[in-house]
Amino acid sequence: MVLAAIAQRTKRICLTIAVTVLSTADPVRELESFATVDLLSGGRAEMIAGRGAFIESFPLFGYDLANYVELFPEKIELLLKLNAAEKVTWHGSLRPPLQDAEIAPRPERKRLPIWIGVGGSPQSVAGAAKLGLPIMAGIIGGATVQFAPLMEYYRREGLQNGWTLDQLKTGVTSYLYIDGSSQKARDVFYPYHAHYFEELSRERRQIMRLSRDDFDRGARREGAYFVGNPQEIIDKLLYQREIFGHQRFVAQIDLGGLPFSMVARTIELLAAEIAPVVRRESASRIPVGGPAYGDEPAWRSSLRNSPRSRLSNPR
Repeated sequence: MVLAAIAQRTKRICLTIAVTVLSTADPVRELESFATVDLLSGGRAEMIAGRGAFIESFPLFGYDLANYVELFPEKIELLLKLNAAEKVTWHGSLRPPLQDAEIAPRPERKRLPIWIGVGGSPQSVAGAAKLGLPIMAGIIGGATVQFAPLMEYYRREGLQNGWTLDQLKTGVTSYLYIDGSSQKARDVFYPYHAHYFEELSRERRQIMRLSRDDFDRGARREGAYFVGNPQEIIDKLLYQREIFGHQRFVAQIDLGGLPFSMVARTIELLAAEIAPVVRRESASRIPVGGPAYGDEPAWRSSLRNSPRSRLSNPR
């Protein structure tokens, strides 16, 4: 409903949400809802489907956690069938079957773009590569370079499954806050970020704290957080582009109760001062589809100087 409202006030921006937790959602309802937004927006809706970072939705919607592993692949299979045809016949093990079911409305475009949201799991990446679906990697902690092997693994698996680099698109999502100076940005954003973790700790009844030292490390160029002045954000986006060769960055801005005025200012700075520079600079640095397959990746020397990543050998 929020995307439908946004669609009426905008003309060009892509409309999506961070992740549709498909494991505990109904693929029929989700496809029809996003198709409605696609129609309302003139073909600007996209879907990012994933397992989700939390498990609270399982009991909320009546799903058994014992089926955690099986639910997502079965539902993504159904979602792709629904996206490809107006009438669908389908049989699975965790949902009632469909027999010549008509799915309406249909997207304005022939098919709705569908991405797979992933964390640090090689299994999730391999599943997306097998299907030839683009991935959106949630990098919300640690050193950026530690995720480079995951991106390489995805492209390698995708190519081995017969897809092209143009089809194997990648994206990154992380926290973003922009202010006039680096120190002010960190001082202002840290309490809201820390509050977010405190709320998670309260809800999950487990300790999830983010110290100021850890936060400041994450805000450096090599860290996951995009917190700083406009030039720092530009430099960090281009740094990640050189490492990953990705096509998209999705910013998570409204976090921990951040006031609307700060959210709006960050969006304004991102659109007016940062995006034009990054688009211009990145267009000439890395080929679309990522670094040339088979070339020595630019991230390897950086990784050698970082703590060993658990993803350095995804298999």
